Amino acid sequence: MSTPSQGQLSRDEVAHLARLARLAVTDEELVLFAGQLAAVLDAVAQVGKAGVEDVPPTTHAVPMTNVMREDVVRPSLPRETVLAGAPAAEDDRFRVPRILQEEA
Repeated sequence: MSTPSQGQLSRDEVAHLARLARLAVTDEELVLFAGQLAAVLDAVAQVGKAGVEDVPPTTHAVPMTNVMREDVVRPSLPRETVLAGAPAAEDDRFRVPRILQEEA
């Protein structure tokens, strides 16, 4: 087994990761994946080097604001007018077919 260079994964390490992930890979794929995984690990290492000491922790990159309107009472259609267009009404409500056989 050869010692991998900085940021490189050995073929055995990639084979071990493939076994853990229950992936069947060929020898050619092991070589290919070793290079690809090394590139991913190098990119992650670069992100880890970013100077963020003066950046406050945040859950969103931009401020979030509530975009819903205020909940205010406004005039609407009279109940009788609305129920007049319903196929069936009962006790000042829409009557709909029962979809569950459970007792209410």
